[in-house]
Amino acid sequence: MNILEKIIAYKKPILEKRKNQVSIDDLTNSIYFDKEIISFTKHLTAKNSTGIIAEFKRKSPSKSEINLDANINTITSAYQKYGASGLSILTDEYFFGGNKEDVKIVRPNINIPILRKDFLFDPYQVYEAKSIGADAILLIAEVLSKEQITELSNVANQLGLEVLMEIHTEDQLDKLNDNINMLGVNNRNLKTFEVSIENSIRIVDKIPNQFVKISESGIKTPSDIIKLKNNGFQGFLIGEQFMKNEYPDTYFSEFVTALNNLK
Repeated sequence: MNILEKIIAYKKPILEKRKNQVSIDDLTNSIYFDKEIISFTKHLTAKNSTGIIAEFKRKSPSKSEINLDANINTITSAYQKYGASGLSILTDEYFFGGNKEDVKIVRPNINIPILRKDFLFDPYQVYEAKSIGADAILLIAEVLSKEQITELSNVANQLGLEVLMEIHTEDQLDKLNDNINMLGVNNRNLKTFEVSIENSIRIVDKIPNQFVKISESGIKTPSDIIKLKNNGFQGFLIGEQFMKNEYPDTYFSEFVTALNNLK
């Protein structure tokens, strides 16, 4: 099993326990469940958008600890203030140090879209995403069948959520369907853990234009964003580059200023 498959195997019994504790009816009673979503696709394609989906994560399987003491309100507020087009918030606890409560904590202060980034494989998790105030979900094609992606994206569409489907290789493009809004190319090789934005550039022309195109991982400089944008990408998911800094909020501000100077 690769790392994603190991994570899914670990999470399945935990999810079953949670489903027995909190019903879908309970989730639909959340104060956020009937909230109209804030659209990622509109924010990413808006005039003068940075296209940056700024990520909040405390650790990862490949890097272990990144920033365990990070203040989520301080950092996500700075992301919004200085020009992020959206937020990605890790809600996985064991592998990424996140929590579903993280989305609830920041939601009242955030008026840009929030992606619940987690390993989703059950419709229950889509209802969870809606109940905590997320605007979009992530579906990882590497560990989901075409049928699973169809089912989960259909539930998301029914609930008014947008969907980002992530691929690692171009052969996973056949899992796309009309309920998916954004297609992300992960630049991390799951076998070697090497990262290169050239993976996005190699695949971009094979992505149908109906999907907002997002490059994920390995984006380190404003010049990388310009290069990816010139090759047809509209979104740029960046997490570790900001979060590993001692002051992610200040670093993000400086990053966006440098990006604007390149335009």
